[in-house]
Amino acid sequence: MPNILKHIVPFFILCSLISAQTQTEKPMKTIIKTEQAPLPIGPYNQAVAVQGQLLFTAGQIALDPKSGQMVGSTIQEQTKQVCENLKAILLASHTDFKYAVKTTVFLKNFNDFTAMNEVYAQYFGESSPARSTVEVVRLPKDALVEIEVVALIP
Repeated sequence: MPNILKHIVPFFILCSLISAQTQTEKPMKTIIKTEQAPLPIGPYNQAVAVQGQLLFTAGQIALDPKSGQMVGSTIQEQTKQVCENLKAILLASHTDFKYAVKTTVFLKNFNDFTAMNEVYAQYFGESSPARSTVEVVRLPKDALVEIEVVALIP
């Protein structure tokens, strides 16, 4: 009987430690909402944080957060507004562009790549994340650009 206790007692101690750790962890999924960025125009959220460590933003287009109207007619103007919207979401999530690890850029016209890239670089700078850029047939509200971000939450 004492031999069995040698194996059972450490097991129960381990189970207690795991249980205590699970009770103190951050929620698995936290919905991020800020009025500083456009409210979703469908059944989705501006961003979702996973265990307070990783942030996934919804794709952002050049909507003005207050009016809900599109901003700008050029790729530069729209990219700036998209980045401002992303900045607001990142800040509401206690992170910023320097912690971005992956972005996806959707362009209506790939000929706009260079002009978009110039504005994009002003926000992401030297710590630019990995990125995919694709041309799409159409974006919501006939936007010229949409960008989504995955970022660490320090």
